[in-house]
Amino acid sequence: MQLEKPKLFPEKKTFVWVMIILVAVILIRLFIEYQSYQNFISKPFYYTHAKVLTSYEKSKRGKRYQVLKLRSDEGFTFYTSSYKKDDFNHKKLRLQIFPNKGISFKDYLGTFYVKSRIKNQEALPLTFKDALLQKVASQHQETSLQSFYNAIFFATPLQKELREKISMLGVSHLVALSGFHLGILWGLVYGVLLLLYKPLQQQFFPYRHALFDVGLVAMILLGVYLWFVDFPPSLVRSYAMVLVGWMVLLLGMELLSFTFLTTVLTILVALFPSLLVSLSFWLSIAGVFYIFLLLQYTKEFNKWVITLLFIPFGIFILMVPVVHSIFGVTSGYQLLSPLLSLLFVPFYPLVMVLHIVGFGGVFDGALLWLFELPKESVDRLLPLWAMLGYVGLSLGAIWSRKLFFVAIGLAVGYGIYLFIT
Repeated sequence: MQLEKPKLFPEKKTFVWVMIILVAVILIRLFIEYQSYQNFISKPFYYTHAKVLTSYEKSKRGKRYQVLKLRSDEGFTFYTSSYKKDDFNHKKLRLQIFPNKGISFKDYLGTFYVKSRIKNQEALPLTFKDALLQKVASQHQETSLQSFYNAIFFATPLQKELREKISMLGVSHLVALSGFHLGILWGLVYGVLLLLYKPLQQQFFPYRHALFDVGLVAMILLGVYLWFVDFPPSLVRSYAMVLVGWMVLLLGMELLSFTFLTTVLTILVALFPSLLVSLSFWLSIAGVFYIFLLLQYTKEFNKWVITLLFIPFGIFILMVPVVHSIFGVTSGYQLLSPLLSLLFVPFYPLVMVLHIVGFGGVFDGALLWLFELPKESVDRLLPLWAMLGYVGLSLGAIWSRKLFFVAIGLAVGYGIYLFIT
């Protein structure tokens, strides 16, 4: 009989104390941030330097203007607008910004809009990342495909039209870099490194532990990648879970537990309070929560059945009420999401290799056909109270199999209402 792995916290009391300490740290960090926020909105203007992340055109009352998303040298991410017709791509701006009390503390922690005056523009030199973006884009004629591949490789923003198509297909989670991508990359990097490591280990250092040596190199490489794509919140959560999970495996402790998920969640928020207002962060946490919930009640089944059936289809069903309380876009093509998620697992590393060798356009025809499938959608939002009730029920399902099946039943019923009626 296999021995049960020791838990991350041997006693509930230890876990409670760790949570109390972490929550106290979070509250202190929020208090400090709030003081900075009060200081920020109390002054009539600031001067700052900021890098342009994205820019796009809009019109109002017949006048066209540009909306700019910027990241300042102080670490703020904010939007502003300009009626100038300049090309702001690859620019760093010197701005005079005018904060006001209309900027809430929640906005301050996340992304806010502020009026500004552009005082100076400075062209930024092309970087290695820019060269890679260009290399990927050069292998596709359609701008939508250039946008798609640069998004899944480097976390760049999607074109508005393509983003709407992706949303109608229900595969936004495949395009926005998240734990799904990091899990694929971990498997790829760790697997390749292990193939190279094993012969050397057997011949020169059989006493070494492969999980430690190969895992350490893999974590460093994934950390570099995280820095390279500018730390998307959902990817930060994923990297932290992979890092802590690797350490827990080294210690031979229980990994797939809600205690583990809660600990990583609170540590991350203590380190980065802005994650509290990050929608992508909370959606990624919800996704992992429902994976753990499914694994808890399906562990007696065959691993292939769990991997190919329960996880993709179960997560899609259980996440429907959560996602549709935030995003109302509804299309029958969203039912393809589980299948497309399965296909994405081999597709993602394959197209990486194809782009490296210069054949990135192999799947262009198939992707264009796929993106053209959804023509229209309807807007259906689940009321907030219903979503909160469903989430509460899901949390109760941690301790009750009956509540787990009730949650699945409600999710299936809501899915039938959305996609069939």
